[in-house]
Amino acid sequence: MAKSPETEHPVVAYGWGARDTSGVLSPLKFSRRATGESDVQFKVLYCGVCHSDLHMAKNEWGLSHYPIVPGHEIVGEVTEVGAKVKKVNVGDKVGVGCLVGSCRDCGQCKSDLENYCPKQVQTYSWVYTDGTITYGGYSNLMVADEHFIIRWPDNFPLDIGAPLLCAGVTTYSPLRHFGLDKPGISVGIVGLGGLGHVAVKFAKAFGTKVTVISTSLSKKKEAIENFGADEFLVSRDPEQMEAAAGTLDGILDTVSAVHPIMPLINLLKPNGKLILVGAPEKPLELPVFPLITGRKSISGSAIGGIKETQEMIDFAAKHNILPDVEMIPIDYLNTAMDRLAKSDVKYRFVIDIEKSLKPE
Repeated sequence: MAKSPETEHPVVAYGWGARDTSGVLSPLKFSRRATGESDVQFKVLYCGVCHSDLHMAKNEWGLSHYPIVPGHEIVGEVTEVGAKVKKVNVGDKVGVGCLVGSCRDCGQCKSDLENYCPKQVQTYSWVYTDGTITYGGYSNLMVADEHFIIRWPDNFPLDIGAPLLCAGVTTYSPLRHFGLDKPGISVGIVGLGGLGHVAVKFAKAFGTKVTVISTSLSKKKEAIENFGADEFLVSRDPEQMEAAAGTLDGILDTVSAVHPIMPLINLLKPNGKLILVGAPEKPLELPVFPLITGRKSISGSAIGGIKETQEMIDFAAKHNILPDVEMIPIDYLNTAMDRLAKSDVKYRFVIDIEKSLKPE
C-alpha cells in the first residue's frame, strides 16, 4: 500500500498545494526526505510564481501528479548539509530552479545541459529517483542534491531575484546560445510579461539593440523608459510591422498564448532566428515559404543547465538585473493565480514564505 505524502519521508513539511484539476491551492502537509550525504536542506524564504505553476496546478499539460505543491523559483538559507557536500555551508543563501535531478551520465548531462536530459527530474510533480513525487517551493523547506543547488551572490536580493531561477535562465540561455548577446545585434522580444521584461534587461546588458513587440501600445512607455528598449512595435499595426520588415537578427518569443508567427518571421533578416520560449497550449501554424526564401529558422529553448543558471545569476548580480515583482503573502495565492491568468501582474509574483507561511 502506497504511503501518504505526509508519511512517505521522515522530515515533516508543510506548504500550499492543489489537490485536483480545479487548481485551487490550500494548506497541505507532506514530507521531505532526510538529508543524504550529497544533499542540501534549506529553509525557504521566498518563492516566485511562474505561469507554469498555473498550468501544472490545473493539469493543463497533462503532466501533474496530485497533490501538487508548485514552485520552482525557490530561495532560502541552508540549514543542513550532507557529509559529502562541498558546494555550500550551513547559513549560506541558495536557490533551486526548475530541476532537482537528472541521470548525470548522458551526453546532455556531460555537456552541462541537464535541462535536456531524457531522465531529468523537475522540481515539482515529477517522479524522483526513489519513486516518490517531488514537491516545490510553496513550502517551508527544501531538500536537493547539491549539484542542483545555485549559490546566491552576496548582496544580491533573494526576494526580488527569486524569479530569475526560471524567468531569468529561460531568456538568458537562448540569447547566449543563438548568438543574440553581441553588441550591435538587433533583437526582438515578443511580449512584455514575466519573461519578456527580464529578456529586455538581459539583452540590453549584452549591448544589443532591443525592439519590444507587443499587442498593447499601453506598454510602450514602460518598455522604453523603464526597461531601456530602443524600439517598440505594435504587432497589430500592419504599417508598423511592414516598416520594420527585415530589420531583426533574432527574435525571442515569450508569449504563451496562441498567436500568429508569420508577422514575426517577416521582421527577421535573412538567416534570422525566431526562438520560442513561451508554451502555448495548442499548436501554432507554421508558414514554411518565408523560412525557405530567407533561410530563416524557428527554434525552441527550455530553461538552462545548472552551470548556465549559476552563470546567469552571477551575471545578473554583476549587472544588477532584477525582475519587477509584486510581493504577496501565501494566502493570496489563489487570487494571484486568477490575476496571472489575466496577465494582471507587473511582472512576477513572489511569495514571502518566511513571513506568511504558518503550520496549520
